[in-house]
Amino acid sequence: MTSTAPQLDHLVIAAPDLQAGVQWCEQTLGITPGPGGEHALMGTHNRLALIASPGFPKAYLEIIAINPKATPTKLAAQARWFGFDEAQRQERLQTQGAQLIHWVARVPDLPPALANCQQAGVDLGPAVSASRMTAQGLLSWSIAIRPDGMLQAEGIMPTLIAWGDAHPTHNMSSSGLALQSLQCRHPRAAQLNKLWQSLGGGALFEAGPPGLQADLRTPKGLVRLGTWI
Repeated sequence: MTSTAPQLDHLVIAAPDLQAGVQWCEQTLGITPGPGGEHALMGTHNRLALIASPGFPKAYLEIIAINPKATPTKLAAQARWFGFDEAQRQERLQTQGAQLIHWVARVPDLPPALANCQQAGVDLGPAVSASRMTAQGLLSWSIAIRPDGMLQAEGIMPTLIAWGDAHPTHNMSSSGLALQSLQCRHPRAAQLNKLWQSLGGGALFEAGPPGLQADLRTPKGLVRLGTWI
């Protein structure tokens, strides 16, 4: 194991708007997500739900959307994270509704992890500092964001994040959800697994057409999110 060993931090559910994301969560998972906050940097806002389980400690679900009332503080040339500025992404959200698009992995030390990625030919972008205010105080983190906002390997390669002194799950109540498994499939699975192992993880990616699937235990039973692309 290296000091940059990654762990699943959260699943990203993109929504056409936040209320639609809340309704999706209630209809699909059978729970109302807990509070989230606003991201001044990117002009987005979210709602959260704890999905931690023995296999995925401190994992949570993020339902995120563009905040139409916010003006991002980012540079004009910097695209929003998770590909929110892509026309294809917006069209898909408007026609298909909220959906699992990505996942984020946490590492204790972001710069060396990103250096490993660069050496492996995977450009996740530079580390960017971000924060949002919560009822318990300021929540801060460092996250890799490409200037073009594009996700790598069709979103199957996770974004990397390193948290400050606090983690969002420290103040999250049980939601009735528990993540049981995450499957990542990509044609370049061998390259991605080599990179993942250089970060201290095991073989994670399966060979095949791009796809991301997550199984969650919910009040409605076992629910599978995502579809093979």
